[in-house]
Amino acid sequence: MSRSLCVKRSAPGLTVQDLGRRGYLSYGVSQGGAADPLALAEGAALLGQEPDSAAIEMASVGGVFEATEDLRIALTGAPMQCAVDGERLRWNASHLLPAGATLTIGSAKAGNFGYLSLGGGLLLPEIMGAQSAHIAAGISGAIETGTALPIGPDPRSQVGMTLDPAPRFEGGVVRVVPSLQTDLFESVEIARFEATEFRRDVRSNRMGAKLTFDGHGFASEAGLTILSEVIVPGDIQITGDGTPFVLMSECQTVGGYPRIGSVLPSDLPRVAQATASAPLRFKFVTLETAIAIETRATQAREALPKSLMPLLRDPRNMRDLLAYQLISGAVSGE
Repeated sequence: MSRSLCVKRSAPGLTVQDLGRRGYLSYGVSQGGAADPLALAEGAALLGQEPDSAAIEMASVGGVFEATEDLRIALTGAPMQCAVDGERLRWNASHLLPAGATLTIGSAKAGNFGYLSLGGGLLLPEIMGAQSAHIAAGISGAIETGTALPIGPDPRSQVGMTLDPAPRFEGGVVRVVPSLQTDLFESVEIARFEATEFRRDVRSNRMGAKLTFDGHGFASEAGLTILSEVIVPGDIQITGDGTPFVLMSECQTVGGYPRIGSVLPSDLPRVAQATASAPLRFKFVTLETAIAIETRATQAREALPKSLMPLLRDPRNMRDLLAYQLISGAVSGE
């Protein structure tokens, strides 16, 4: 039997995602890819793989899986209930999934998108340079129950590693830069936008995150006279009734609503992972500051492999072993 992961039960919203496909905006296809690309990088680091390796994205709920051979797996993104043959697994960690064992991933305990990365990677055909499903564009589709996902050879064997994920599951401050239409909003409206506490509407999806808030909508001088032009993930459109929408990975490629700003790429996972109860606030930064933030975020992603820690520490490798006071209370050697 070929090396594969069998999907015994699939929850809605289960898809294969990598970093998406670039260069097809002119053909009407947006980048797509993982809603939380940082989770992909974390999973790849845990398995010692390339950061653009495809993984299984799980929207709020996972599924039931079985491996035909021993597989290394990594669990990242929104922490979910998870167990192998009834034994609970640590999230943000790598594990061995024995052949024939049942991996059960339930609902998210925080955040929205969890990721199952596989040692050896997925061996699916690339479409337009990527394995990602792009539901809005009709490229591939959701993973169905009964699917056998082919897995590549895995030259590594290390498991039992963990990392501290970047905080992004409880809302918080989201940094934005001005867009081409920011000047169409009066300064008082921009100030109110920064001072307003938002929440991600439960009807949000991979195309866009609708924001709910108290008070009246945000108005611009342009109204609905903006001509349709190119838009990208992170753009914050203000609809006719004044409601903000943050465009996500599967957004359309053109739009005519005025954009009050654009979320920094490194902060977009915070929007994607925010639940309906998590408060979000937006803060404008200069382009120079944004470049510095993105540079640091890139460096942090590249340094992820160096941040790994063993789930179980070997005392022989613990330089601070004496600090644990393993024999605290002993007053005599006799």
